Amino acid sequence: MLLGLKRHYKKRCQGRMRKHVGDLCLQAGMLQDSLVHYHMSVELLRSVNDFLWLGAALEGLCSASVICHYPGGTGGKTGARRFQGSSLPAEAANRHRPGAQEVLIDPGALTTNGINPDTSAEIGRAKNCLSPEDIIDKYKEAISYYSKYKNAGVIELEACVKAVRVLAIQKRSMDASEFLQNAVYINLRQLSEEEKIQRYSILSELYELIGFHRKSAFFKRVAAMQCVAPSISEPGWRACYKLLLETLPGYSLSLDPKDFSRGTHRGWAAVQMRLLHELVYASRRMGNPALSVRHLSFLLQTMLDFLSDQEKKDVTQSLENYTCKCPGTMELLTLPGGPTLPPVPFTKLPIVRRVKLLNLPASLRPQKMKSLLGQNVSTKSPFIYSPIIAHNRGEERNKKIDFQWVQGDVCEVQLMVYNPMPFELRVENMGLLTSGVDFESLPAALSLPAESGLYPVTLVGVPQTTGMITVNGYHTTVFGVFSDCLLDNLPGVKTSGSTVEVIPALPRLQISTSLPRSAHSLQPSSGDEISTNVSVQLYNGEAQQLVIQLENIGTEPLETLEVTSRLLTTKEKLYGDFLSWNLEETLAQFPLQPGKVATFVVNIKVKLDFSCQENLLQDLSDDGISVSGFPLCSPFRQVVRPRVESKPVNAPEGGKPGDPSHMKTLEAILNFKYSGGPGHAEGYYRNLSLGLHVEAEPSVFFTRVTTLPATSTRQCHLLLDIFNSTEHELTVSARGNEELILHAGECQRMAIQVDKFSFESFPESPGEKGQLANPKQLEEERQEARGLEIDSKLDVHWRIPSLKRTGEASVEGLLSQLVLEHLQLAPLQWDVLVDGQPCDCEAAACRVGDPVRLEVRLTNQSPRSVGPFALTVAPFQDHQNGVHNYDLHDAVSFVGSSTFYLDAVQPSGQSACLGALLFLYTGDFFLHIHFHQDSASKELPPSWFCLPSVHVRALDAQA
Repeated sequence: MLLGLKRHYKKRCQGRMRKHVGDLCLQAGMLQDSLVHYHMSVELLRSVNDFLWLGAALEGLCSASVICHYPGGTGGKTGARRFQGSSLPAEAANRHRPGAQEVLIDPGALTTNGINPDTSAEIGRAKNCLSPEDIIDKYKEAISYYSKYKNAGVIELEACVKAVRVLAIQKRSMDASEFLQNAVYINLRQLSEEEKIQRYSILSELYELIGFHRKSAFFKRVAAMQCVAPSISEPGWRACYKLLLETLPGYSLSLDPKDFSRGTHRGWAAVQMRLLHELVYASRRMGNPALSVRHLSFLLQTMLDFLSDQEKKDVTQSLENYTCKCPGTMELLTLPGGPTLPPVPFTKLPIVRRVKLLNLPASLRPQKMKSLLGQNVSTKSPFIYSPIIAHNRGEERNKKIDFQWVQGDVCEVQLMVYNPMPFELRVENMGLLTSGVDFESLPAALSLPAESGLYPVTLVGVPQTTGMITVNGYHTTVFGVFSDCLLDNLPGVKTSGSTVEVIPALPRLQISTSLPRSAHSLQPSSGDEISTNVSVQLYNGEAQQLVIQLENIGTEPLETLEVTSRLLTTKEKLYGDFLSWNLEETLAQFPLQPGKVATFVVNIKVKLDFSCQENLLQDLSDDGISVSGFPLCSPFRQVVRPRVESKPVNAPEGGKPGDPSHMKTLEAILNFKYSGGPGHAEGYYRNLSLGLHVEAEPSVFFTRVTTLPATSTRQCHLLLDIFNSTEHELTVSARGNEELILHAGECQRMAIQVDKFSFESFPESPGEKGQLANPKQLEEERQEARGLEIDSKLDVHWRIPSLKRTGEASVEGLLSQLVLEHLQLAPLQWDVLVDGQPCDCEAAACRVGDPVRLEVRLTNQSPRSVGPFALTVAPFQDHQNGVHNYDLHDAVSFVGSSTFYLDAVQPSGQSACLGALLFLYTGDFFLHIHFHQDSASKELPPSWFCLPSVHVRALDAQA
C-alpha cells in the first residue's frame, strides 16, 4: 500500500512538473515542446485524479493550440498594443487578478519574444496540436475540473473568458454565450466594489465581442449602477453617466433626434425610456442641469408616442422644473469624455402638418406693369414631362412661389398644427426661421387645447431688404426649451414651396368714404377681392356725391394714381354716366407723403328706364286708371283709387308702387391703381378696389309719351303722362314749364312745347362709320343720341320737398319712331313771308285794297337734289264751326297767277317764288298752300311738305 501511494505521489509530481515545464516552454516560445509536455502532464494527472492541476494542464494545452491555430491572437489589435513591451513579472503579478486572462492568451507578447508568425510548418510538425473543436471541448473539461474547488473561482473565470475569446474567433456566438452564462454564476467570494464594476465591464465587453449587444448593454448598465451602489461612500456619478452612455447602442438608442425621424421605431421603448430617465437622474446628480434638460427633452421628443397620459404630465412637469433653473437651448453640449450632444428641437410640440406661405391681401398684392412683364419671364422646358427633373422633397420645398412679398410689409405664413398632449399646450415665442433676406420675425404666443385637431396658426414677419427669401422653419419655446424646427427635418409636413421673391417697397393706400359700409359683399366673376363695400339708396334719376379720403398709411410716397370703374350688373339699362369724376384735382395733391390724406370725389347718378313696367301697368289698370291712351284735349288729373274689396285681403303687396319688388340693384367696382417709391421704379403697382352697392328705387314713370302739332311748323307739343311711384308728394318741372304737383300714386299729364330737332350730326348709313359696322347697332346708337339730345332740351326734373331730394326724369328709350319723326325737322324747310315778314305763328296784317307780297322760300337740308315743285295758293275763311269757305273770288284777287313754281334745289341750297294778293274786304283770311301731284313730289315722303299755315288779317284802309 505504501508502494502504491508512493507511485501515485510520483505520478502526480511528474504530471505537475510536466505542466510546469510546459508553461516554461510556452513562455520561452517553444510551442512544440510545450504541446508535448502538456499532453504528457494531462496523461499523468488524469491517472491520479489530480483535477485542479489537470484542468490547468488542459488549459495550457488549449492555449498552445490556440497559438498554433490563431497566430494573430484572440485579444485583437487593441490587446496587443495594450500589453506590447510589458515585462513578464508584471504579467505574473496580474496572474490571479480578474481580467488578467488577456496576458495569458495574448499572442502579441509571444511574437515579440521570438515566435515566427508564420507557424504553418510548426503546426504541421505539431502532432499533439488540438483541433479547433477539441480546444473548446478541453476548455469545457478544464472548467468542469475547476468548478470542483471553491477557491478556484478566479481560475475558472479566466478559463471561461479564454474560451469565449476563442469562440469569438470561430464565430460560434451561441457556444460562447454558454461559457459567459457560466462565468456570470461563478462565486468569487468577497469582491470589492471596484472589482465588481470591473467584472461586469469585462462581461459587457465579451458579450459585445460575440455580437450580443443588448446583453452587453445590460451588464454595462449593471456596472453603471454598481458605481453608485448605496454601499459606496462617494458614488461615482460621472463614471455611472459615462457607462450609461456606452449602453445606448446596445438598446438601439441614439442621442441624435434625427435618427428617430427616419422610418419606424427601433428597440424596446420601455427599456429606452428607463435608460433615459437614468441618464437624466445621473446628469442631475453630476451637477449638470443642462444635460438633464437635454436628456429630458430628448425623452419627450422621441418617446412621446410611447408615454402614457400620466407619464406625459410627469415628464413635462419635471422639464419645467429643470428649465426654471437652466432653460433649454439649441447649442451643442460637450460631454466630459469629448463627444457632443446635438440639440433637440421640439418638432412634435406642437406637431406641424402643413406650412403654406400666404399671399398678401388683394389690396396689397404687387403687380407688374404690362410693358415689363416680358423681362422677367423664366425659360421653361418645352416638354410636358422630363425624366431628368428630380422630384424630391427638397426641390418641392425650395421651389419659387408665383407671388411676391413687399419690403416693409407684414407677410404671413400659415401652419396647420395640432397638440398631441392630453393637456393644454402653451407655445411661446413662436416665429419664423428664414434666410436670404433680412427678416424681422414677429413672435406669437398661442395656447392649443388638449389633443386638438388641426389648428391654423399664422406667423408673421417683415422683410427688411429685397431679394429671394426662403422660409426654413420656425422656432418655439415650449416648457422652457427653445427649439429651432427646420422643415427639412419634418417628414410629415406638406408645403407648396418655401421660397418667395421680396420686391422693393411700395406705398399703402387706405380709403374711407362718406357712405356707410354695405352688408352686401360684391362677388365679381373675375375673382377680384373687394377691400371695402359701401351702399347707398337713391331714387331713379337722383345723383349723389361719394367723397373718398385717400390716406397713405405706408412709408413710401404715393406718386401715381389711376382710377377706373366697372359695372357688374348688366340686366338694367343705364342712361348717362353712372359714375363720373375729375381726377385732376386729386392728382394736384400728389406726391402724397406718408400720413397725408387726399380727397377724391365720385359722382353717382342713377338713370334707369323711366318707362312703366308691365306689373305696374297691371296695377294701374286694376286701380281704374287708363294707361292705354288719354284724351288729347287737355291735361288730366286722377288719383289712384283703393283696390276693390273683392280682392283677397292678404294679397301680396309686391306689385304696389314703391315696393321693394320694383327696386333695382346696381353694383360697380371702383379700382384704384397706385404706385410710388422704389417699387414704382421697378415697375410695380398695387390695386385697391371699392365695391359700390346702389339700390335704385322708382321715382316717376312715364306711362305714355305722345306729340301734338303746334301752331308753328318748327315746334310741337310733347305730352308726358307722369306717374308718381313714391310714397311722398313730389313736383315735376321741365324747362320753361311750371311745376306739376303729384301726390303719392297720382298720374298727370304734362304738355311741353319744344322746338323740333335737326338730327344732321348722326350717321344715316352704315357706310359713314365703316363697312364692317352693324346697321342695327348703328340705328340703336342713332336712337340713343337723339333721345339724349331731346332729354337735354326738355330738362325734366322731379323733387320731393319732404325729403329734400331731387333728380332727373329722362325720356331716353321711351320715344318711339313716330314720336321721333314728329320731333324732327323736315329736311325741306318751307318759309312763307307776307310783305317780307315770316308768317308762322302770328297773323299778318294788311290794308284792304293794298297788294300783299307773298313769298314761298324753300331750304333743302337733305343730301339730295329736290324739285322742281308747283304750288297752288287757295285762300279760305274759317267760320269756327267746322266749315271752311273757299269761294272767295269776290273777296280775294291774285295779282298774277295763283300757282307758284320752284326750280330744282341742290343740297344745302335755297329757292324762292314770289306772288301777290289783293284783299277787297276786311276780315281774317287763311291761305292753304298745296302741291301739285307730279313725279317730283311723289318721290318724297309727305312729312317733307309741311308748310306753315298763313293767317292774314285784312284791315280797313282808313284804319
